[in-house]
Amino acid sequence: MNHVDQLVARYIATWNETDPVARRAAIEQIWAEDGAYTDPIAVAEGLEAIDATIAAVQGQFPGFVFTLAGPVDAHHDIARFTWELGPAGGESLVVGFDVAVLTEDGRISRVHGFLDKVPAQA
Repeated sequence: MNHVDQLVARYIATWNETDPVARRAAIEQIWAEDGAYTDPIAVAEGLEAIDATIAAVQGQFPGFVFTLAGPVDAHHDIARFTWELGPAGGESLVVGFDVAVLTEDGRISRVHGFLDKVPAQA
């Protein structure tokens, strides 16, 4: 497993980490201090906002897990990958595609997220 694959695996793991202290420590290890996350629903600038966004998603989908849904494709300082969110062992309710921009020291600078499958509004 190369560095980018490991970084993406750790990124996905932060979305599954429910312990706030452990999650924040993981975010600080893999994200640049001025990192930013953007998708059609959320914009998070800075580590505190990224942490709050992850906590909010966990609150919206309690007990669900993020999984990598295929290989990571990367070149230069850019990586792209597909992920799924659903109950452990169950059908995914949400499917997304992220593009991560990395810093020179191999941390995440920006993530641009796209949602390919979302639950129907009740």
